Amino acid sequence: MKKLRVGIMGATGVVGQNLIDVLHKRNFPLKTLRLYASERSVGKILDTPFGAITVENADQVDYTKLNIAFFAIGGGWPRENAPKSAAGGCVVVDNSSTFRYDDNVPLVIPEINPQIIGAAPLIANPNCTTAIAAIPLWVIHQNYRLKKVIISTYQATSGVGNQGMAELEAETRKVLAGEKAGHDTFVHPIPFNLIPHIDSFQDNAYTREEMKVVWETHKIFGDNSIPISCTCVRIPTMRAHSESIVVETEKPINPAEVRKLLAHTAGVEVKDDIKNNVYPMPLTASEKYDVEVGRIRQNLVFGKYGLEFFVSGDQLLKGAALNAVQIGELIVQQRFAD
Repeated sequence: MKKLRVGIMGATGVVGQNLIDVLHKRNFPLKTLRLYASERSVGKILDTPFGAITVENADQVDYTKLNIAFFAIGGGWPRENAPKSAAGGCVVVDNSSTFRYDDNVPLVIPEINPQIIGAAPLIANPNCTTAIAAIPLWVIHQNYRLKKVIISTYQATSGVGNQGMAELEAETRKVLAGEKAGHDTFVHPIPFNLIPHIDSFQDNAYTREEMKVVWETHKIFGDNSIPISCTCVRIPTMRAHSESIVVETEKPINPAEVRKLLAHTAGVEVKDDIKNNVYPMPLTASEKYDVEVGRIRQNLVFGKYGLEFFVSGDQLLKGAALNAVQIGELIVQQRFAD
């Protein structure tokens, strides 16, 4: 396999740090790894599994020197810089939401739709909430056809980056010291609280985070006909998002059959032994590549056409860095194989 010149844009952030770790653990075929961030981080030396690497300016990248660039910067930066990458012959895997809803940009979960990458110069990585739910939902859709999907999420503070985790820790310490918790990153204090508000509210009273699940699942599945509803809630945990999912299917669905199907599904670990209190949890899903799936049971509302289950997955891995690197691995196989 050809060794590639790889760049990470946003390397000092939490997703960028996880990208470095995943590239190392999965033995990505690297010739060189260059790290980029905003101007304030330029010159900083990062200790990585690949050795000490000096951070460069993300606004001054020579994309002709890279084969693949992993974007882990949001805002308007990806839209400005993706064309520069394409002009330089560098393939971009973008972790931001910038291009996810562009019809000309593939939105990829490798276990579901790897074939759509083709020769695209830019591939979008899905939102973390979508990525964690998508694989078990895809298995059900392929075998029983989804008729309705209802999701409630329990999302960790790291979903907004390092500052979210820092705020949870600092404000929790205040509460434990008898002080009143404040807030900056979140719209309300997060310690010992739940906030049913992630991202901006839309005209339909759903938040953009909730609508991302709808839009992205439709695009990844290639099926806009599935009714999907989602409520996203921020919870006071550090890492790993969880989701309670109810589905109605066109064909009768059996929990035991689904359990067997998921047990043989790449990217999934079935944790469903209620007699021994084994089920998905952020505590056990954190820093794990596979998404945990459990509490698989017949839904009481939809009967034999309904299933209910619970998932937990590390949103910094399968919801971001891992999925991006898996896309990178597909690009290597398709375009850079010897």
